[in-house]
Amino acid sequence: MALAIADLIAKLEAWANPAWQESWDNCGWQVQPGVLNAPANVLVCLTPTLAVMAEALKLREQGTGINLILAHHPLIFSPLKAITQGDPVGDMVRQAIAHGIGIYTAHTNFDQVQNGTADLLAQVLHLQNSEPVVPTQAGLGYGRVGDLTPAVSLKELLDLIQAKLSPPCLIYSPAADLSQKIDRLAVLGGSGASFMAAVAKTGAQAYLTSDCKFHQFQEGRDRNLVLIDAGHYATERPACDRLVEIVQQWGAPWAQLSGQDEDFRQFWRN
Repeated sequence: MALAIADLIAKLEAWANPAWQESWDNCGWQVQPGVLNAPANVLVCLTPTLAVMAEALKLREQGTGINLILAHHPLIFSPLKAITQGDPVGDMVRQAIAHGIGIYTAHTNFDQVQNGTADLLAQVLHLQNSEPVVPTQAGLGYGRVGDLTPAVSLKELLDLIQAKLSPPCLIYSPAADLSQKIDRLAVLGGSGASFMAAVAKTGAQAYLTSDCKFHQFQEGRDRNLVLIDAGHYATERPACDRLVEIVQQWGAPWAQLSGQDEDFRQFWRN
């Protein structure tokens, strides 16, 4: 019997409990238009946008009955005061209800778990003996820190990140010598500069995250950390790819990674 959406969500919440989310976050159902008993045909994305909804509707026209958009980023962060045409969030809600497509988000709860955003970065970059930077419960928590065995030069680390994550641009702290050896690395997908004090206590020489500001690079220097910003999209998209595999292993009849996820940023190269 095909896995129903309700059963898929039960498995997801047993693994990444929405109760673990931060107080400011909004995990769980964003729109639930009465589709719980339907077989789970899932489009996984980083950010639920109108482009992703259009992709879901096009797949329907082609014969794939998409009925769930499973996203990392929440559609609704602030309380909605109105659902109006022309407002992107309002249009997403209207289309989801009209077409019977649920929208569900796993955000800061997904960041903490095994095979979540940070754990995937640790795996992709071959960190050994990785553990959470900020533990929240046994074996789980925000970020991961681990060993690079053998140690690599900073240049080799930047090349590895570029090869594995394909960011449009890598920003890193000025270093006196790109040949300096890095044998301990911390990672955290998405906006992780606020965790720098905790990272500094782990013994990491470098920290990969995203959305870092000018003075946060200064803080990294002052804490003897090489801060590396690979961008929000590049540091979290790999975990969405793994989420597709997990949903398939749970028995979803159909699951695919969105081809319309957007990095919202472009870098000019003359």
